[in-house]
Parts: sequence; structure tokens; C-alpha cells
Amino acid sequence: MWHRHPELLWELSALKQHWLFCFDPQAKGNQALAWHHDFAITRERLRDWVTISGTRLDRDRPTRTTAWPGGEAEGWTQPSTAEVPVVERTKDFLAFVEEQVQARTAEQDAVIRQVLADEQLGRDG
Repeated sequence: MWHRHPELLWELSALKQHWLFCFDPQAKGNQALAWHHDFAITRERLRDWVTISGTRLDRDRPTRTTAWPGGEAEGWTQPSTAEVPVVERTKDFLAFVEEQVQARTAEQDAVIRQVLADEQLGRDG
């Protein structure tokens, strides 16, 4: 359930970006070795993150967070950290992907609308 844990998304995203840089056709010859070195270190961090996050093959729970006295936003409540069974992993992942596609499409559409509005103002102003 890595896709439901931001800390795992961040780590995997950084690893992907690093791979793209190191295996780019214009990368220096030793970059692939650097990637493998960093990947070995990253695997250890990923193991730590998985342990902290509480995700397992058969169950998952939201990552526990530490509330800092006075640092909570107004109206903030401690999220549940109860474990839930994982019954339809593929269905859950596909729902996550669909949510991401919709959110990114909406964001892209908003930017395009803003660019067009700004261009229209420039012509009218």
C-alpha cells in the first residue's frame, strides 16, 4: 500500500528522478554506478519507512504522526492509526491512480484557463 503513504511516495519519487538523471544518454559514464550506490542506501531508508508506516501485505494503517504541543492547526484532530485489512489491493491502487489522474488533469486545466485569461487581458488591456 505504498501509494497511501506520502513518505514512501517521496522516497520513490526521488529515486525515480535520480534514476532518470543517472541513466540519461548525456549522463557521465560513472552515473549508473552512483545510482546503484544510492539505491542500496535508499533500500535501507525504504525499509525504515515501511516499518514506520505500518503497511503490510495483509493490512495497512495510516502513518503515525507526532503532535507537537501548540503546533496543530486550528480544528486539527489526531488521525486514526487503526489497522485495516487489505482485501482488494489492485482495486485500491487503480482507484489511487484514477484520483491522481483526475487531480492532475484538473490542475493542468486550471493553469491553461489562467494562461488563456491572462492572454485575453493582455489583448484587451
